[in-house]
Amino acid sequence: MIKRLILAIIFLVIVVGGLVGFNLFRSQAIKDFFANMQQPAQTVSTVTVEPGVWKPGVEAIGTANALNGVDLTVQLDGLVEKINFKANQEVKEGDVLLQMENSIQKADLAAAEAEAVLAQQNLKRADTLRTRGVGAVSNVDTTASAADAANARVEKMRATLAQKSVKAPFSGVIGISKVDLGQYLTPGTIIATLQNTDVMRIDFTVPEQSLSSMKLGQTVKVGSSADALDFTGTIVGIDPKIDPATRLVSVRAEVQNPDHKLTPGQFVQVRVELPEEENVIALPQTTIISSLYGDYVYAVRPEQKQEGAKAAEGENAAKAPAADAKPEEGQKQVAQQVFIKLGRRYSGLVEVTSGLKAGDIIITAGQNRLSPGVPVKIDNTVNPIPAGQPADKQ
Repeated sequence: MIKRLILAIIFLVIVVGGLVGFNLFRSQAIKDFFANMQQPAQTVSTVTVEPGVWKPGVEAIGTANALNGVDLTVQLDGLVEKINFKANQEVKEGDVLLQMENSIQKADLAAAEAEAVLAQQNLKRADTLRTRGVGAVSNVDTTASAADAANARVEKMRATLAQKSVKAPFSGVIGISKVDLGQYLTPGTIIATLQNTDVMRIDFTVPEQSLSSMKLGQTVKVGSSADALDFTGTIVGIDPKIDPATRLVSVRAEVQNPDHKLTPGQFVQVRVELPEEENVIALPQTTIISSLYGDYVYAVRPEQKQEGAKAAEGENAAKAPAADAKPEEGQKQVAQQVFIKLGRRYSGLVEVTSGLKAGDIIITAGQNRLSPGVPVKIDNTVNPIPAGQPADKQ
């Protein structure tokens, strides 16, 4: 009985040991299989880091206004008799745009002119009598004063009559009429807006730290967006005072607007060009990945083979390629995470202040499929960012 029990226990131990050994062997075999399994190479596009020319600048948001632009108003009250313009019509300086009813002013002018003629006749008669010695000098002075007053009334009536019409103060494009025929207007009523948009005035503000960089005559780029700065002008005015509430400085520039693409009141992107800087490393913004640990890019490096034996690791450490080594022809290439520090941004490019050097190969497309150590295959035939673009556009 005891022998049977011992044999059963031995058999059970053998079975359990076999199962445990088989499971351990299977787990190790699976680990070895996945450890030795070659990951498929991911196709990526790359760009080679090349220091180039960087064009620094001060960027701001501004408002476009016409160099000459006004809201036309009437100076006297009255009824609208004629409207001599249509919306978006080009008018010339001096054109009569609106005529108000002026019959009373015409009558007043005619009466004033008649009085002026009579006053001149009285002055001439008094002067003749004085010359003959039968008239007093004081009478001549009185009639001369009356003639001057009559002439002044004529000029006043003419000015009043002129104020019954609205003329274009300068050439430009007139807007939509805000009045109708027969409408009674009061002084200050706006009839339309007149804008000359051949030259635009751009008003914007910059931080007080940038005030020292602002100079009269400095080149300014203007556009509807940061990627479309199609208009070039110059700074024509810098406010000598900093706003104590906002710590901003008002700056004014003028740009040519021959195609009238800029509209008064439009918000625009402004970039004040500063002197160029040499040997600056910059990358397309699309190559940079942000994380909780900082900004980084994927660089192409030669694969570093891992030695199985710990004793061999120290011996082969000197032979292992450096982190910034370039892959040799035929050598397996992998993606390596490189943390960088960023600086200024302009036109889709970002300045890299540390972490990279000239000649580094940076992945520009396909980063979403990568992780550190993943094999890569370079294919720049469909590269959205050609290799020379960053250096050329910096």
